[in-house]
Amino acid sequence: MTLPYSILDLAPIPQGATVAEALAHSVDLARHAEALGYHRYWLAEHHNSTGIASAATAVLIGHVAGQTSTIRVGAGGIMLPNHAPLQVAEAFGTLATLYPGRIDLGLGRAPGTDGLTAQALRRGVLNADRFPEDVIELLGFLGDASADQPVKAVPGQGTHVPVWMLGSSLFGAQLAAHLGLPYAFASHFAPDMLAEAIEIYRARFRPGVTAAPRFMLAVNLFAAETDAAAHLLRSSMIHGFVNLRRGQAGPLPPPCADLTTVASSAEIAMAERALRVVAVGSPATVEARLRALIAQYRPDELILTGHIFDHAARKRSFEIGAQAMARIARG
Repeated sequence: MTLPYSILDLAPIPQGATVAEALAHSVDLARHAEALGYHRYWLAEHHNSTGIASAATAVLIGHVAGQTSTIRVGAGGIMLPNHAPLQVAEAFGTLATLYPGRIDLGLGRAPGTDGLTAQALRRGVLNADRFPEDVIELLGFLGDASADQPVKAVPGQGTHVPVWMLGSSLFGAQLAAHLGLPYAFASHFAPDMLAEAIEIYRARFRPGVTAAPRFMLAVNLFAAETDAAAHLLRSSMIHGFVNLRRGQAGPLPPPCADLTTVASSAEIAMAERALRVVAVGSPATVEARLRALIAQYRPDELILTGHIFDHAARKRSFEIGAQAMARIARG
């Protein structure tokens, strides 16, 4: 079967690295992904985090698109409560005009930050209550203009930038089904409602922006030459997730051979549960796990992510992932 596979990147900042190095690594990884046959390269909006460099998501998308040639580049996603729909339409309409046929817009309902930072963004947490209306308004700004439309997005109007609904709960599944939007579930960090969300989305989908349901599954990927080496790579993300839950988010920690030296058993179990949609191991182990996830959830697309401390190891992990997906496609 032909199953598109993509990358979700938060431009992680490892301990001891600079923002400039993290952004350069994202560009290098995007070029690598393009050469490996990845379909999309998505970047995610987060704010007030010293461990993530993709806060100005549209700016970074433009930079990555300008440094690549064919791979689709987009947002996975833009946190719409932080923005006026018109401004999002203008930004992504500009990107779509500069890089025609290559820009995606994934929309999230969470603010992607804390309450104080949401206030600093000048939109406020109450804007999440307007999320469905804001999505519809944004779709209008990206679609064809009507004759009596008083406000138009220029650029943006008529660009029909592909819009994806993102979610980690049943709300996004229901809204995506209602509006006929493709749907990507945040199973890489919040998989508890995954199976139910897929069922609701497919059962309630009605044609709208797209004619048929299109579901994207997010999977954490940590691949290396051996299972042990891959699990060591993954320890950085486990440690970082524990720090996040402690309210101590920061740069990505280096690999740790014994996580019990930096976290309690309960904290490690919590992180393992939240990050359990994962393919970790050698090439053969990763391929078997990806095959099992695909058989279980029947996605229309797969998006792979993984916070890995060493840039060369991260590139190699996504290379192994691409090779596994190519073998799966062959049979």
